[in-house]
Amino acid sequence: MHSVPVILGLTVLTVLLISPSQVIGWRPYPPKTNGSDQIFGGSKKFEGSSNLVSLRYHMGPVLTNNITVHPIWYGTWQKSQKKIIREFINSISAVGSKHPSVSGWWKTVQLYTDQTGSNITGTVRLGEEKNDRFYSHGKSLTRLSIQSVIKSAVASRSRPLPVNPKSGLYLLLTADDVYVQDFCGQVCGFHYFTFPSIVGFTLPYAWVGNSAKFCPGVCAYPFAVPEFIPGIKPVKSPNGDVGVDGMISVIAHEIAELATNPLVNAWYAGPDPVAPVEIADLCEGIYGTGGGGSYTGQMLNDDRGATYNVNGIRRRFLIQWLWNHVVSYCTGPNKLD
Repeated sequence: MHSVPVILGLTVLTVLLISPSQVIGWRPYPPKTNGSDQIFGGSKKFEGSSNLVSLRYHMGPVLTNNITVHPIWYGTWQKSQKKIIREFINSISAVGSKHPSVSGWWKTVQLYTDQTGSNITGTVRLGEEKNDRFYSHGKSLTRLSIQSVIKSAVASRSRPLPVNPKSGLYLLLTADDVYVQDFCGQVCGFHYFTFPSIVGFTLPYAWVGNSAKFCPGVCAYPFAVPEFIPGIKPVKSPNGDVGVDGMISVIAHEIAELATNPLVNAWYAGPDPVAPVEIADLCEGIYGTGGGGSYTGQMLNDDRGATYNVNGIRRRFLIQWLWNHVVSYCTGPNKLD
């Protein structure tokens, strides 16, 4: 096992405001640009440190209660694909994983508090799941029809998902033959909360799509590389599935931001509450020590040559670092006691 430095193109913050649903979106690849490193500067000591960052607490709720993640599997999924995603979610609160670990990465999320001083929970568990294998709302979804899919899952006559506004997190995962509005061109995943007028409840949710058929070079980067980055080879994915391994990084990004900003009125930077820059956005493109500007930082290789940066219960994953508001720079997994 040895560290592998990888050079990327310029990474910029990508936050998207879309009317009427106003969801926050993200994509992991470096966009086309001829500019210089504008956001993070050239620091290699304090990963992504910047005097431009002003992350503040805006008095809204965070997820201090134990979090239950409810996956909604939309479309056709292989058992092996579901297993990879389930094991990542179960690894967030796992005890005994080898450092650097997913649970050590979550320690940065736990540093964030609400107005009473209560920290975000350290317990994230996999809850009840829902399969929508017959594409109940078609193979092309809008941002609003995504909320209709969630409504179908919680209002189903057969084994509906439980409604839990305080600690439930609803994770809609679309298969590789499902297109979602603005997928690939602008976003790879997003989070927001459901509208009572559509779903009947206000529930924190995230959507992440499998990009394997549509745009792996955009949303499964660096396991696939976009055409506009010549001379860069993709790295080998740790679980042998480029689309799903790419999804893991986006899932991690969205869960961390849902925990710290579930109603878009808690922890974020920037003056505009409807277009916030959140704790994962601030570290976009940073996967290891020394990351910043156009450099990912050092990542790890296993004995098969696959690239990762965290250990789970039985698997390895590649996920980006998070903004640590205590020290004001991006940090990776903490070593657990």
